[in-house]
Amino acid sequence: MSRNKSLLGCAEFQQNVRLSRRGFLKAGALGVGGLSLADLFRLEAQGAPIHQDRSVIILWMRGGPSQHETWDPKPLAPSDYRGAFGATSTNVPGIQIVDLLPNCAKIMDKWSIIRSLHHTNAGHSAGDQILFTGHPPGTNPNENVHPSCGSIVSEQLGRQTPELPPYVMIPRQVPGTGSAYLGVANKPFETLVDPGTKGPFNLQNFSLVDGISTNRFDGRKTLLQGFDKMRADIDGSGQMEAISKFHQQAYNILSSDKARDAFNLDAEPKSVRERYGFMPRYDPGVPTRCSAAAFSQRLLLARRLVEAGVKLVTVDCRWWDTHVDGVDSMVNGFLPRWDQCYPALIQDLDERGLLDSTMVIAWGEFGRTPKVNNNRGRDHYPSVFSAAVAGGPVKGGRVVGSSDSKGAFPLDNPKSPQDVLATMYRFLGIDIDKHYLDHAGRPNKTLPFGKPIDELA
Repeated sequence: MSRNKSLLGCAEFQQNVRLSRRGFLKAGALGVGGLSLADLFRLEAQGAPIHQDRSVIILWMRGGPSQHETWDPKPLAPSDYRGAFGATSTNVPGIQIVDLLPNCAKIMDKWSIIRSLHHTNAGHSAGDQILFTGHPPGTNPNENVHPSCGSIVSEQLGRQTPELPPYVMIPRQVPGTGSAYLGVANKPFETLVDPGTKGPFNLQNFSLVDGISTNRFDGRKTLLQGFDKMRADIDGSGQMEAISKFHQQAYNILSSDKARDAFNLDAEPKSVRERYGFMPRYDPGVPTRCSAAAFSQRLLLARRLVEAGVKLVTVDCRWWDTHVDGVDSMVNGFLPRWDQCYPALIQDLDERGLLDSTMVIAWGEFGRTPKVNNNRGRDHYPSVFSAAVAGGPVKGGRVVGSSDSKGAFPLDNPKSPQDVLATMYRFLGIDIDKHYLDHAGRPNKTLPFGKPIDELA
């Protein structure tokens, strides 16, 4: 039976459906309200694992990065299309990117570009839904009608690393990242705490609630085991044995050194943290709430998580919405930070032997208008945009597709967001033809259309 059918038929789960994953992950919730946390993990259980060593990092550049000011500059276009920046050659002959990304250019042989992506919706949240789910948005684009790719990964691959959640969002959910009809069992685990803000990185989701000591927590586990044994004596069906298994899985996460170690960003040497950029405790002059700066350390945490075994990590790298003074935003905010942390991530993965097993997708919900507006910025534009991809099945130093001379429309080899999702799903071993029942009982295909981008391999 699929997990979705199990979810629909589980009365206890339906009673707890409004509770978040982070609520369950507090020790005080274990054993309260029935077997809620254990049910959560029971609903995530899967059969034989597939590609256990493979993971994906999505660098979500929410707001929509301009193709002209990142990976598809147009140095020969008229000035009101070209913009304020030029192009620089990379270490791969024939490939140029914007001239404010020199460090990215130096490692072009390790990553590739898709320049012909497109869809038809210019709304932020609607674009989020399209890129995270592969399905069109519903009437409220802030709410998932269909599950995100992370929730699909959670549902199909299950808990291949029992001590870790399979799907993590740093620091919290954005539109499109929800689980929809796959239920709370497949929501992302949110760090909530931002690795880019000042002070120690203490993840509350893995802390015992106030007043619950480790000994008391162990005592609660022993008490639950006693009840399980008593019920098992009564139950001859074998179901209680399964429930005990999922209680153990819940306890494994709450008490897991592996989980604590994976999220322990402060364990990273100062040199590694500074390699990624923006160290608030070492650079107190930088505003700690600057969105253009904060995402640097989020990338480092993502590397720690996939190294530990998390299957899919989405990093919120917002807010690339450059309607006004886009030149200033790029020059003094996004591009210098990106040019430090993105090469750091790719090289770090490579040096640790993780690049072949970790696919990295950097993109936003759309691109920007080909013509600069009257406020020295660019507006929403889904008709053509670019993505940076690396690792896993992707060979570096490649460009897939192209846009026209003004960066307005795909010129050749157009690609859809669904093609990128299909590429990612194939790498992870996801069945894109699998159907799930929505809340109305209608079957929905994992991915409605899309083909893997073989030109990247």
